[in-house]
Amino acid sequence: MREAAPLPGYALFAALLASAGLPIYIHAPKFYVDEYGVSLAALGAVLFGLRLLDVVQDPALGWLSERLHRARGLAVAGAVALLALSMVALFAVTPPVAPLLWFGLTLTGLFTAFSFLTITFYAQGVSRAGRLGEGGHVRLAAWRETGALLGVSAAAVAPTLLMSTREPFALFAAGFAGLALLAAVAMRREWHLPIARADSGFREVLADPVARRLLLIALVNATPVAVTSTLFLFFVESRLAAPGWEGPLLLLFFLSAAASAPAWGRAARAWGEKRTLIAGMVLSILAFGYAALLGPGDIIPFALICIASGAALGADMTLLPAIFAGRMAHVAPNAGQAFGLWSFVSKFTLAFAAVTLLPLLDLAGFAAGADNPPAALAMLGVLYALVPCALKLLAVALLVATPLTREAIR
Repeated sequence: MREAAPLPGYALFAALLASAGLPIYIHAPKFYVDEYGVSLAALGAVLFGLRLLDVVQDPALGWLSERLHRARGLAVAGAVALLALSMVALFAVTPPVAPLLWFGLTLTGLFTAFSFLTITFYAQGVSRAGRLGEGGHVRLAAWRETGALLGVSAAAVAPTLLMSTREPFALFAAGFAGLALLAAVAMRREWHLPIARADSGFREVLADPVARRLLLIALVNATPVAVTSTLFLFFVESRLAAPGWEGPLLLLFFLSAAASAPAWGRAARAWGEKRTLIAGMVLSILAFGYAALLGPGDIIPFALICIASGAALGADMTLLPAIFAGRMAHVAPNAGQAFGLWSFVSKFTLAFAAVTLLPLLDLAGFAAGADNPPAALAMLGVLYALVPCALKLLAVALLVATPLTREAIR
């Protein structure tokens, strides 16, 4: 049997995947507007269509991941290559066709590779954590999610730091390709771990009442993050009247989440996963409840909220996937289709937030960058702060009512 990759390899691979996630939604549209004059409306339509494709294909990619078996390592290498090449084509290659079409084609490759790698990576973590002994799922999750949060922080700020160069986004793409190579090498042995059994499909996952409840909790609990991610830039610019502070505050949020992840892992080993996760959810409720009271100029209080809500996100990202993975070790050890469902749930919340929140703001008379009426700013505050609080309260209630013994999730 081949030696498994060390846990820092999981952190590095998670950083790679995170670098190809949220930062692309932040940077790619602006790059294509500035460089090629593509309209924001057209880019938004393409992104929404790709997000829907992502949601639909994730369960299928989970099914495919499970059936690759011993060829999984080769498939992962191919997907990493597709991920890196798509990033380079997106940012460093002059479009050989219409820029909007090139934008859609390159992002289709990038998002498909990203989804397959994410599902396979998290599913493989179930097998790896089982070899770590007591608390293995939380220990692995702490390494993995810390790497992911550091990766998203670095990728969010890197193009800005490279702006003094002639081609900052081409350098960003080249750096991403280098990271992809390092991550692939660090994890090269991991995809050959033994497979528990061949049949761990949707039926096994959805037939388990604890797994169903965890997926429901994941749906409800991820929606506040989708809401606040969608509205973050608008809230800082218009509600706080602090244009230019979006980047530093976003970076503070992610760094706080990354710094907190190991601490949540240690707390879970001491007090239990469920109790610790509830504490993180309560912290999030307190933070966003306070955000509802903020107005123009409240940058320092909002920075404190970014620290607290980022720390709460660290708990969500570390503990809830670890609990789900622990359960899958009992129910569906291959876990490919299980994490296909998990990824579907996460991406559904992003699509739902985009489709519902922005039209509600528009109906309230809100316009980005404009002098908005009080009613529009009040609606922005309600959607950004109070709606996530209500959803988090529901998630806490569901988690409290879910029987999660240590034996059930280890």
